[in-house]
Amino acid sequence: MLILSRKTDQQIKIGDDITLTIIEIRGDQVKIGVEAPKSIKVFRQEVFSAIKSENTAALNVNTDSIGALSKMLTH
Repeated sequence: MLILSRKTDQQIKIGDDITLTIIEIRGDQVKIGVEAPKSIKVFRQEVFSAIKSENTAALNVNTDSIGALSKMLTH
């Protein structure tokens, strides 16, 4: 992990397309602006983890239930 110190209005570049800007520092909270192409999805870690968990749960659907539902719909 790379650790960098920055002050308000200073930036960090990630590759050619991503810029992080320190917007505000207040107590133990830091506001960061992210500039990235629309093709790159940017999430807070807790949101990303929730999305990943929901996607994993969706993959683990009980196939017996789907088969029973399919039979009900075709009759």
